[in-house]
Amino acid sequence: MPFEYFIGGRYLRTRERHAFISLITYLSIAGVAVGVMALIVVISVMAGFESDLKDRILGIESHIVLTKKAGAFSDYKQVDRLIKGNEQVAASSPFVHAQVMIKSRTNASGAVLKGVDPVSVGTVEKHFRATGLKDKLLKEEVAPGESHLPGIILGKELASSLRAATGDTVYLVSPRGMLTPIGHIPSMKRFKVAGVFESGMYEYDGTYAYIDIREAQQMLRLNDAITGIEIKVNDIYHAGQTAESLVSMAGPEYEADDWMTVNRNLFSALKLEKTVMFIILTLIVFVAAFNIASSLIMMVMKKTRDIGILKAMGASSASIRRIFVCNGMAIGSIGTCLGIIFGITLCSLLARYQFIELPGDVYYITTLPVRLEALDVFMIGLAAMAICFLATLYPAHKASGIDPVEAIRYG
Repeated sequence: MPFEYFIGGRYLRTRERHAFISLITYLSIAGVAVGVMALIVVISVMAGFESDLKDRILGIESHIVLTKKAGAFSDYKQVDRLIKGNEQVAASSPFVHAQVMIKSRTNASGAVLKGVDPVSVGTVEKHFRATGLKDKLLKEEVAPGESHLPGIILGKELASSLRAATGDTVYLVSPRGMLTPIGHIPSMKRFKVAGVFESGMYEYDGTYAYIDIREAQQMLRLNDAITGIEIKVNDIYHAGQTAESLVSMAGPEYEADDWMTVNRNLFSALKLEKTVMFIILTLIVFVAAFNIASSLIMMVMKKTRDIGILKAMGASSASIRRIFVCNGMAIGSIGTCLGIIFGITLCSLLARYQFIELPGDVYYITTLPVRLEALDVFMIGLAAMAICFLATLYPAHKASGIDPVEAIRYG
């Protein structure tokens, strides 16, 4: 063992009369451990929030939406065949989108109506395929005394605000009615609630309602026109380039928005928040680093005579510097390792038991997500060790500059 490590280890095990220095050392270790643990937990929660939000958005939205800039989108079948020829396109489905009002027996609420093709929507929107909602839209709900009532699927929060359950009858009211001699009459039609969906995102669960695209076209008086085409691509992270190529294929009168562009502000805010939280919580490690520097400075003051004797015996300034750098790095290493262990343990508990719930009307999701990434843990540990190393430089420099003659005489 190099003598610098041996002496550094002896200095860390301070004798009882220097117990105050030991207390500062323990506080330094605790400070580094708490800072690293807080960083790991917060960064993991932010990464989990971003990942979970992306999965939920892609579960209920398509990767690309192709629309027409002006005029009715009536030639969509030809355009649909054209875009399916793109090798990056996995599936597509037409849809109709409109603002409506839904009235139940007791309540009424505004909603976003989405008319979808029950046959093809499952290939584009994952939650339709996973929950079997398309089968519910395909069924005709027969009511006593009537030929049939078309089905409608409501979001969980929307159904709750309407106090409507599966099997209840609701009225859809659209401002796109018809003009009569007595004025404009809104279009209204009865539907039977065929099912209720829950995406886990309050924005969708509280506003969205799905019906068959043919019913939507008839009610909104669109004839054979649609609002746009939803597209699923093979590589979601190259959806932007695929959208550009689809517009070039379809023509300049069309435009395409990919999921990253539509939700750009949201994910940019999450990225900025993650960066800011990393900077703020790093200050905890900085405070612990100041404790490390204080502990080493006091140790240098207490060990001035020992340093003078070591230098008189032939120890170089570099060796003295290494003794105190090793001491500081040992404190930082212990604190960092403890912080990583505690942080990973806490993240595992949060991921497994999910005992923290979030209000759905405030946040996009209802549980606290956690995603622990090895790269994040490595970068946090590396940053903590770098800060601890910087904190050792000044005390080590002061120790290496001590004059041995003066140290022995006055130490």
